[in-house]
Amino acid sequence: MAPKRASMVSLDGVRRDARWRDPNLREVICMLSHPMDPVKSNAAAYLQHLCYENDHVKEEVRQLRGIPVLVGLLEHPKAEVHRKVCGALRNISYGRDHLNKVAIRNCDGIPALIRLLKRSRDVEVRELVTGTLWNLSSHEPLKMTVINHGLQMLTDEVIIPHSGWSAEQSDPSKPRDVDWTTVFKNTSGCLRNVSSDGAEARQRLRETEGLLEALIHTLQTAVARRDLNNKCVENCICILRNLSYHIHKEVPSTERVKNQPATADEWFSQCDFQDPSRLVPAGLEVLYQPEVVRLYLSLLKLSQNQNTLEAAAGALQNLSAGHWAWSSYIRMSVRKEKGLPMLVELLQSDADNVIRAVAIALRNLAIDRRNKDLIGSYAMRDLVGSLPCGQQHPARNLEGETVIAMLNTIHEIITDNVENARFLLQGEGIQKLVALNKTSQSVRETKAASHILQTVWAYKDLRNMLTKAGWNKSHFKVQFTFSLLVFCTLSSRCRDLWKYFHILFSQRFPVHVKK
Repeated sequence: MAPKRASMVSLDGVRRDARWRDPNLREVICMLSHPMDPVKSNAAAYLQHLCYENDHVKEEVRQLRGIPVLVGLLEHPKAEVHRKVCGALRNISYGRDHLNKVAIRNCDGIPALIRLLKRSRDVEVRELVTGTLWNLSSHEPLKMTVINHGLQMLTDEVIIPHSGWSAEQSDPSKPRDVDWTTVFKNTSGCLRNVSSDGAEARQRLRETEGLLEALIHTLQTAVARRDLNNKCVENCICILRNLSYHIHKEVPSTERVKNQPATADEWFSQCDFQDPSRLVPAGLEVLYQPEVVRLYLSLLKLSQNQNTLEAAAGALQNLSAGHWAWSSYIRMSVRKEKGLPMLVELLQSDADNVIRAVAIALRNLAIDRRNKDLIGSYAMRDLVGSLPCGQQHPARNLEGETVIAMLNTIHEIITDNVENARFLLQGEGIQKLVALNKTSQSVRETKAASHILQTVWAYKDLRNMLTKAGWNKSHFKVQFTFSLLVFCTLSSRCRDLWKYFHILFSQRFPVHVKK
């Protein structure tokens, strides 16, 4: 008897067969608990695929309690499962919907990720773990959780070894190569996020052993290699900018007076940072040494990354703020290192964020009297030239915050400096300021412009020059319009604004405020 021939089934027929279909999301999540590891791994990989840029699926995974199951698999012994699970968690944690991030935190996902990073040597797993932590660190309520569970480990396991820094290296002027890996980029991005959380977070990062030295070493190597436009450099300078914020208020008082020279010039002359045998500053001290001024100026000179430029200018802005001893030394150091013309040149940047950071840095640097003279002569034309001036002579289309920053800088450099006020007048700045004072819809712009005008009018030596140019006292008063009054009344901050206007106009417009 002839053997029975097997029936031929086409692929299309298989696809039409009801037994062959894609599993639904609930079934995929159930497969994560299957006893066979390949099934677990494939289910996690399928979830990773489904969740890629699909907020609806991510929400469903959370609602079906898939996140705790994925987090539990981080303790699995096999790297293949780790790779797929971490890929799914990275995609689930990405995006503006912070509920998924919170869900990962709520099932102890952050310490589980940190433990996996510490024990795994698999490069892909480490990339996915640090990518997930970077995503999680973008949500404000999770930042301290990342710090509490992972700061020291991330520093020891990733930042220090990948930076090439070592506490034992004999010559800090000869930095070793950094390792621009995805793991380093992700981890520095995570620390960049958490460093913006507030005073407690800043203090924790400043106190983390080796972190500041490794970040600075990374930037030193980047400058030496002329490799400045990558994300790792951007992340590192942003961390240092954040950790320099309010340092004049938050630094321990013992550090403020420790080994201070009698004068700023004496301090600068003692800081020969070309001598490798010198006593190397450690920890918090490295944030405000002359070598960081040189480093930040090198970034401003060589980098083309707008975020790096903003952060470098912001770091100088932070270090030169306030009236404690080290900020005065930093202001002098920027001048000695020929940094003022470099900053002024960046006022021509196409990026609002860079212009704003540079303008505020110049304002802080102008607290130093010698800097104020130089900034007035270098920068006044650029500052005035960028101010709004109406439709007939359109200026650069700068954001309101940037305009206010530039106005505040102008005010600082003309305060107690009649020569700089003269530069303002010669640069046709009065015309723009009067126009701003009359037409601006921004209360803050009007206030900033009026402060400058009042300061200029207070210089009696300039009155003759002003009147010859067609100006009189009325041009230097705030234009108090009915629309501005209505705006102030409706504003949620009306009490503070009323107090301001009461003080400002009490002589000309008597106003009585009920308390």
